[in-house]
Amino acid sequence: MELDITDRSLAAYKALASPVRLKIIRDLSERKMSISELANNLGLSSTITAMHLDKLAKAGLIQFEKSGHNKMAKLVVDRINVTFPTEIYPSFDVYETQMPVGYFTNYSVSPSCGMAGPTDYIGKVDDASYFMDPGRIKAGMIWWNDGFVEYQFPNHLSDKDTLQMIDLSAELGSEFPFSNNVWPSDITFYINGVKIGTWTSPGDFSDIRGKFTPLWVPDNVNQYGLLKTIRITDHGSYLDGQPFTKTSIQDIDTHRHSFSVRFAIRKNAKHKGGCTIFGKGFGNYNQDIDLKLFHS
Repeated sequence: MELDITDRSLAAYKALASPVRLKIIRDLSERKMSISELANNLGLSSTITAMHLDKLAKAGLIQFEKSGHNKMAKLVVDRINVTFPTEIYPSFDVYETQMPVGYFTNYSVSPSCGMAGPTDYIGKVDDASYFMDPGRIKAGMIWWNDGFVEYQFPNHLSDKDTLQMIDLSAELGSEFPFSNNVWPSDITFYINGVKIGTWTSPGDFSDIRGKFTPLWVPDNVNQYGLLKTIRITDHGSYLDGQPFTKTSIQDIDTHRHSFSVRFAIRKNAKHKGGCTIFGKGFGNYNQDIDLKLFHS
């Protein structure tokens, strides 16, 4: 589950701000339970217990289902990520480009693979030939099992500009037919042919619906990913603010007319769990693939 520090995440924070509800979450992490079972565990009335469960349900942390005459509660979230605003360097100017996920210029993918647009799938699912269909430019979500997709970003740096830092951010997840919340995948990033590093996606998430995922997308297929930000500096690379690899700006040819960005599942990857890229109108972040060139 993805949270931020806007008001839309308040329901989840309020739901978690209770020792009773935290105890309910711990109990439900072991198995589904009825309201009466939980009430007995808590030493509370069924009415009070139901009120606590209702707050957890409204926050998207649990769901209810029928089992005979009993109303059962089950936990539907196994992790929560909180994203804080990214602080940039105000002394640097920036060229920023957001690239729609369907605007890739090169690819080599194998099933399971496909693309989704605002109202339906684009072409046939698991048919890689559709990755060159003109309709791909409408894609808001793409996925594949093995191989790569590559994008070309414009290089607006002039001879007078000194590149100080590159930020690349995208909402990413693994790929599993339908979904699998625990399905690790090693996703490797390249810029201008230089390997920046590999991040292991923990899963292909459908525990709750993506905040921006269109309603036509079934509940049991990938709904959202995790927003990952790679920063390349003159002293190494960082992933979400943490040291990532030793690859620096000096390792990248920055004099080309464009920056190529590749997302790949390598043949020798330890976890070959595929890749899903979410763009505008899909997932939990209403953005496309974002490249920032900080310069002075």
